[in-house]
Amino acid sequence: MFDNLTERLSKTLKNLRGQGRLTENNIKDALRDVRMALLEADVALPVVKAFVEQVRQRAIGQEVIGSLTPGQALIKVVRDELTQLMGEQCDELNLRAPAPIVILMAGLQGSGKTTTVAKLSRWLIERKKKSVMVVSCDVYRPAAIQQLETLAGEVGAQFFPSDNAQKPVDIVTAAISQARKQFADVLLIDTAGRLHIDDEMMNEIKALHEAAQATETLFVVDSMTGQDAAKTAKAFNDALPLTGVILTKTDGDARGGAALSVRHITGKPIKFLGVGEKTDALESFYPDRIASRIIGQGDVLTLIEDVERTVDKEQADKLAGKLKKGKGFDLEDFRSQLIQMKNMGGMASLMDKMPGLDQIPEKAKGAINDKEIIRMEAIINSMTPHERRFPTLIKGSRKRRIANGSGMQIQEVNRLLKQFAQMQKMVKRASKKGGLANIMQGMKNPQQLQKMRRF
Repeated sequence: MFDNLTERLSKTLKNLRGQGRLTENNIKDALRDVRMALLEADVALPVVKAFVEQVRQRAIGQEVIGSLTPGQALIKVVRDELTQLMGEQCDELNLRAPAPIVILMAGLQGSGKTTTVAKLSRWLIERKKKSVMVVSCDVYRPAAIQQLETLAGEVGAQFFPSDNAQKPVDIVTAAISQARKQFADVLLIDTAGRLHIDDEMMNEIKALHEAAQATETLFVVDSMTGQDAAKTAKAFNDALPLTGVILTKTDGDARGGAALSVRHITGKPIKFLGVGEKTDALESFYPDRIASRIIGQGDVLTLIEDVERTVDKEQADKLAGKLKKGKGFDLEDFRSQLIQMKNMGGMASLMDKMPGLDQIPEKAKGAINDKEIIRMEAIINSMTPHERRFPTLIKGSRKRRIANGSGMQIQEVNRLLKQFAQMQKMVKRASKKGGLANIMQGMKNPQQLQKMRRF
């Protein structure tokens, strides 16, 4: 997400960073580039005008012109204004209301509502330790109820059965009663979507909202629709008292116009981002962290949280103990790291949060992808346990056997072994000089990332 915008803004701000003195003229030129970058990202025009004017007013003041490092000062102004544009702070769900807390999900058909219900259920169960019940009021779309039942089973949520012959309001009333009986902390209601906004749809969702007395009413919208996402959210907000927005499919959106437009146009906060297809691909929306990503400074805080949540601590302690005893980092350990990387959302998600991404050449970025991780894992899986522990044994005939077993070429096996050797040196050096902190520092270095290329 934001790839195109990050690239354009980074170039503009980089040019200013090197200048010893900023004037109204070169700030004016820079803001023209910023305006074009935002418009190309499909940010709504009123939002672009307001944002550029705010940056201009702060930029020509003493805050920037009078600074000893004006280029850096302007970057801070842009980051601060992006943060304010998107809401300044993370607006969390209201989970302090009496149980069952009712969360109503609204949105157009195809926005990913049902999948988002499952993702939010998993987030509430795993992160907030809540018992969750889900119910579908979508009596129009074929198999919508069955889809939610399947997803509920996957994420460990209770499912309240409904039927196409029932009225949506009756389903909601019965589900709330059942949630009370089963002491569910949260009830998530999946509503029907339409292909467009119409009176019938709005009247039904209003009736459901009144019957549910929802604590949270969240609008689910496809981020790839750009500024249209903000316009649709405003139409829903005019009819319903929305408490927040969830942007879906952000992993496929290189522009990011929706994220920058929604808050300004609707006045409602973005609460979550859908960052992939899997049920764990849901992130809380932190405006300050997203602003840092947009200007190429990465999102180290979210990266650390991902590591803490997904890394197998027992396995990490085992590896640390092994290295401490002087035993080397082998291919079994390398494979474990690849698996944990996939659990953290893959390389695309990791790279998005890495500082200095804007300094890496496009060719190098393209070489870092999840398909490569899958290929590397397949090659390691084709080795014997003995070969994984003692990689130096892997010579000509063994390489041919491994290549055939994994469906790869010998050149790809050679490349993996070369990349493993680089990783082995990196881990050995880090284990002597301060552990994981050194590895993370090395990964922040764009030159180091280029060396690793496909790792």
